Amino acid sequence: MITGDHAIKKLKEEAVSRLDSAQNAQDLEAFRVAYLGRKGKVPQFLRTVAGLPSAERRVAGSEGNALRKFLEERVCEVLKKIGRNFRAPHSFGETIDVSRPGKRASRGHIHVLSRVFSDIRSIFLRMGFSVVDGPEVESEWYNFDALNISKDHPARDMQDTFWLKALAARRAQVGQNTNVQKRQTSKDRLLLRTHISGIQARYMEAHEPPFRIYYEGRAFRRDATDATHNTQFHQMEILYVDKTLSVANFKFIIEKFLREFFNKDVRIRLRPAYFPFVEPGFEIDMTCVRCGGKKCTLCATGWVEICGAGMVHQNVFRAAGHIPGEWKGIAFAFGVERLAMLKYRIPDIRLFTDGDMRFIEQF
Repeated sequence: MITGDHAIKKLKEEAVSRLDSAQNAQDLEAFRVAYLGRKGKVPQFLRTVAGLPSAERRVAGSEGNALRKFLEERVCEVLKKIGRNFRAPHSFGETIDVSRPGKRASRGHIHVLSRVFSDIRSIFLRMGFSVVDGPEVESEWYNFDALNISKDHPARDMQDTFWLKALAARRAQVGQNTNVQKRQTSKDRLLLRTHISGIQARYMEAHEPPFRIYYEGRAFRRDATDATHNTQFHQMEILYVDKTLSVANFKFIIEKFLREFFNKDVRIRLRPAYFPFVEPGFEIDMTCVRCGGKKCTLCATGWVEICGAGMVHQNVFRAAGHIPGEWKGIAFAFGVERLAMLKYRIPDIRLFTDGDMRFIEQF
């Protein structure tokens, strides 16, 4: 054991000599462990003080503490010298190099779907539409019944719809007509909405026409996943209700929207089609945005199917508590991924949800 006045002077000389020879942060850390660490030479010396006579104990203890303070201050001085002159890879007691230039933090990037939603929404806001919203977990009534979809329609089958088990339907908090009161006293099955048209039914039930609304969001179906289908996708839809509306109105609105969205001249054509919630109903084709209708590998015919549309069925007005024949409505819906794929020439719908930054950062 090291004891006495001679021992502490020898320990100080030894420590100062080693400290002065330190060339980098690693040498400094090794010195700290050897002399000031829990099992270092200075703490060991202080532990031996307890066995000394009383007079020597006071002197040795005082000198030992003074040596520890002295060495700690010298360590700090050497550390500053090393940091200034040698640009040490690691500062004393730290795991980073404080002398290294900082790295600029990466900025977030807007997802292409968010960009497309923003573009679409701004177009319809300029046309005087109000933005509304609705739940993703929907009741059977709003998803099917209120939209004139029959009880035996294949869309209600388990292989097409995500039904939620053992859940009582939430009570509708809108309207006070007979239909609403009747449903509030009974249970209703819940599901993940297969389309966003349930928002249309909810809004018509709670508001008196005339109105024009725009709504958007996710929908869910049991589709096999491939380049053009996914179990989760996004839709946007409009509903316009007034006294005097016709097919010509939604033809004008769709053409105006497509021209602004694709920033080029786009023509559309209407093909008769059946949808339970509209009468008459149409499939809408537009001239191919890649070839302008001249035929290419994307369209083959010069036309691309883009959406479904029609005049709101009077049974939908009846289900919402309105008198059939009193109002007319137009509605159409687009798949948002479909629009984005056409505008930006994206070949696979799965790219939107894969989270690959190489894809996202292109937009």
